[in-house]
Amino acid sequence: MKNVLILGASGSIATLVTRQLLDDSRVHLTLLVRHPDHLADDIRNDSRVTIVVADVVKDTATLLESVRGQDLVYANLYGANLKQQGQAVVAAMTTAKVSRILWISANGIYNEIPGKYGQWNAQMLGSTLDAYAAGAKAIESSNLKYTIVRPAWFSDKDVISYELTQKGQAFKGTEVSRQSVAAYLTSLILDPSQAIRQSVGINEPDTDGAKPSFY
Repeated sequence: MKNVLILGASGSIATLVTRQLLDDSRVHLTLLVRHPDHLADDIRNDSRVTIVVADVVKDTATLLESVRGQDLVYANLYGANLKQQGQAVVAAMTTAKVSRILWISANGIYNEIPGKYGQWNAQMLGSTLDAYAAGAKAIESSNLKYTIVRPAWFSDKDVISYELTQKGQAFKGTEVSRQSVAAYLTSLILDPSQAIRQSVGINEPDTDGAKPSFY
């Protein structure tokens, strides 16, 4: 059995990942959320799902107990205090001796987006981009086996089509479907030997421009 802890599990990407993982009978999921009523009924009622209600910064003892015995942590967190959230997750994983983490961030945290889209993205995200950058730095500064994932802007396209860039490379594209990001994350969870200590940008090919098509 593969034990996976998802932090911020009620988010749209995390929900898609959860459903994909539950298609694999070898996976047991622990879902840590602040608002369990935001979880879909089919997920809440699945026998291979354990739900934990906690805040990763305020409830560090609960976070630590949730991390113990896991094979991998997937963090789908957001908020102005992402630095503190990242530090709390690193501390819990270090104490529990769990090393593999997937951390969702945002495109633009390294000023890696060229041209007009980079300017538009920075203006749209504002201080939120600083929070994402601080959270990613907390993870990168640790000794964990991390993969940081930096998606373009999410679309609701019913398609799985993506390409990847590495830290230090110019970011490509302006958008990516939620299904594509979920498919990539699921592949990392099922084969966690991929992309260790890498920060990966993900976008839909041929979506270059000044801003996503839906803006």
